[in-house]
Amino acid sequence: MTEYIGSCHCGSVSFKFTGPAIEKGVRCNCSICRRKGAIMSAFTIAPEEIKIDVKDNALATYEFGSRVAKHHFCKKCGIYPFHQTLRKPGHYRVNVGCVDGVDSLSLPVDVFDGASI
Repeated sequence: MTEYIGSCHCGSVSFKFTGPAIEKGVRCNCSICRRKGAIMSAFTIAPEEIKIDVKDNALATYEFGSRVAKHHFCKKCGIYPFHQTLRKPGHYRVNVGCVDGVDSLSLPVDVFDGASI
């Protein structure tokens, strides 16, 4: 297990968690994920396993459809650092592009068919 640290672009929203090696990512084809184009962690993170720090009330949340998935973003810089999943409510996936020391563009990526859910 590895300890990871990450943040949005401006640093107003930061997070850390311990998880397995980030060796691949996941993209989703649902309407919001297709538009934001982020590569997410292939594994989920339990809420008690992620520490989120927010400065100046910068964290905002967008919900649509069933309102189960919670797409979080920084109100200051607009970056999406993580979301709470539809398939495992309350658990998180992180935007691996926001994780320090991880080259998200070099990872193999699976595609999840969220558009069909």
